[in-house]
Amino acid sequence: MKGYPSNVDVQALPAKPRKPQQAHRTWLRFDADGSALVFEADKHEIMHRAGIHARDLRILDPFLSYPSTILGREKAIVVNLEHIKAIITAEEVLLRNGQEEAMVPLVEEFKRRLNIGGIGSDYDSDTNRANASPPQAGPGHERAPADDAELLPFEFRALEVALEAACSFLDARTTELESEAYPVLDELTNKVSSLNLEKVRRMKSRMTRLSTRVHKVRDELEQLLDDDDDMAELYLSRKQAFNFSALSSPRSPHSPSLAAADAFSASVASKTYAPRTATHTTRSTGEGAEDVEELEMLLEVYYSQIDVTLNKLNTLREYIDDTEDYVNIQLDHVRNQLIRVEMIMSVTTALMAIASAVAGTFGMNIPFTYNEQGPAFKWVVIITTLCCIALFAAVMAWLRYKRLIGV
Repeated sequence: MKGYPSNVDVQALPAKPRKPQQAHRTWLRFDADGSALVFEADKHEIMHRAGIHARDLRILDPFLSYPSTILGREKAIVVNLEHIKAIITAEEVLLRNGQEEAMVPLVEEFKRRLNIGGIGSDYDSDTNRANASPPQAGPGHERAPADDAELLPFEFRALEVALEAACSFLDARTTELESEAYPVLDELTNKVSSLNLEKVRRMKSRMTRLSTRVHKVRDELEQLLDDDDDMAELYLSRKQAFNFSALSSPRSPHSPSLAAADAFSASVASKTYAPRTATHTTRSTGEGAEDVEELEMLLEVYYSQIDVTLNKLNTLREYIDDTEDYVNIQLDHVRNQLIRVEMIMSVTTALMAIASAVAGTFGMNIPFTYNEQGPAFKWVVIITTLCCIALFAAVMAWLRYKRLIGV
């Protein structure tokens, strides 16, 4: 054979190691029209397509446990909220495990919310409308409320669907837990048993796990609201429009597109942390605040919703704590009653021991002069019994005086 000596067995040569093939995963893609398409791709194709890193893609792995996260990258938003694992770009949404039964409502919601006739999908047109002179207030110039929703770029509409689905999912789990927990707690207050205590223990474990998940989503939204730089990273359409303008315009230092891009970069870089109140009603002033005000209002809506869910769980936790306190009080009362009975039995046993000692002394075969008198033993028994009763009454009075037992 050409290329090998004649005395060498080609089949005996070790085969060249093949390059391992990457496992293909199933993804569900939504475009700006709400159309869905199922396709398979490996991680390198997804990383190249969305412009994310391997660590970002690892967050979306359903076999790994990662807390709820919303990450803003240069060309994509990585969303990991409960069962929702998606990559949102300025033009499409890539959803993991979109064919599962639990994801059917979310898929239908994506199709319905993203399909608005393409309005708001192109941020260039929105930027031109925003830069145009605003309509004057007055009759015939009022702006319809639906205009604000239409002005949302594609990535915000997709992010809104994911946030709404996650918040609704957690709220439904909280409502379901409440409907099961309150009857069990009421039953425990009526009858303290091992079965009811086990049910409450399971409910409390479920509540703790659910509270942790709700806390994580709330903390993630709060972190985004507290940092204008993180919110600015989520404006994918704006960054795409400025990058496109910078590439297509002449490379002149006085070019308006370059000046706008520099202004946008400067505004993002100049944003500083501004402390907020618990309700996030305090707003930053200046041009930097106006850049992220649209997203800020969107996040605040779902922050309030998840905060209501967390308050429900806190109320349920307080109700469980109150029930546990009530059960402990009942058990303490029963324990005190048992201690009282035990104390009375101890005093009675001690007095009976004294009477038994007297009876045992007179029952010995020892010659006494009293043995010759018939009624002597009867009087000894009567006197001993009266002394024991008097001593018992005195001990009980002393215990009541010291408040060691109830009256």
